[in-house]
Amino acid sequence: MSGMRGGERKAARFLAKAVKPDGTFEGYASLFGAEDLGRDVVMPGAFRKSLLKRGPKGVKLLYQHEPNEVIGIWTGIAEDAEGLFVRGQLLQDVSRAREVLALMRAGAVDGLSIGYHVVKAESDRASGTRRLIEVDLWEISVVTFPMLPQARVRAVKGARPTTREFERWLMRDAGLSRREARTVIHKGFKALTSPRDAGGPGDAALARALRLAARLFNN
Repeated sequence: MSGMRGGERKAARFLAKAVKPDGTFEGYASLFGAEDLGRDVVMPGAFRKSLLKRGPKGVKLLYQHEPNEVIGIWTGIAEDAEGLFVRGQLLQDVSRAREVLALMRAGAVDGLSIGYHVVKAESDRASGTRRLIEVDLWEISVVTFPMLPQARVRAVKGARPTTREFERWLMRDAGLSRREARTVIHKGFKALTSPRDAGGPGDAALARALRLAARLFNN
């Protein structure tokens, strides 16, 4: 976690079509109420004090969480009913920012990841979840691969997911049953489909999701 000693990260996707030729873009860097693979749930109001203290200019816009890769500025950061909505401006006088803009417009890079310190959290022993009540937001990065391809808050903590976490993702986000999820884990995606039903639109979408998920084990 470069420059984030003791810190944490979470990632979500933004839509490449929201990226404009002048380098401006917008999206959600965090979504409220969504449980991530680390069993964390960001609660509404979690960013309020931090944003009052820092404002958009006090939150760095980085590439891949690298402190020496400042690629632009945040022109707007605010909580709404869904989560943390952000507007950014890539500085095209910076060579890395021009590269990132090209990747974003092509849809090759579509991740936003927040770097923060937990100020206040509550653990629910019954469910095993942790509710993040207040966080101190330091930076928001454009990243190549969010931990999961859905537009939800996800933990990106450097460690590979466990088999149980991957099974949970296959069930919750890829829409598989527990039996199907375990089949994919132990035998691969091809074992899930028969020759007569393989190749349909649903299979293609799921296969793309699984290819993205495979990045979890290679990062």
